Amino acid sequence: MPHIVIEYTPNLTNLPFNAMLDAVTRRLAESTEVQDEADLKARVVCADHFRVGQENSGRGFIHVTIRIMAGRNAQAKQDFSQRVTDGMLEHMPKFGEEMTVHLSVEVVDIERESYRKVKLS
Repeated sequence: MPHIVIEYTPNLTNLPFNAMLDAVTRRLAESTEVQDEADLKARVVCADHFRVGQENSGRGFIHVTIRIMAGRNAQAKQDFSQRVTDGMLEHMPKFGEEMTVHLSVEVVDIERESYRKVKLS
């Protein structure tokens, strides 16, 4: 925890995801809400089938979900969202007029009662 899942549409080619992941995890690790940087788990997932509105041509999206343990206040969640947005934009290329891209970020609570984590060595 936190888990960072970046979903994107396959028509957004050559995005610098390694640089984006570095920027996002670095910014989140700087938060006082993150106790151990090793708890940050980030991955990128391509949405093979998608629509933006009623089309997929000329449109795309990048959606970042940050899953955190429940109990944080709204200010902490807003801070996480801003850190992730800034990290993504740090390495975001220009898309030009032929492509409209939506970047969105959401923070989702993980229920403490059902969450389990085991460190394996």
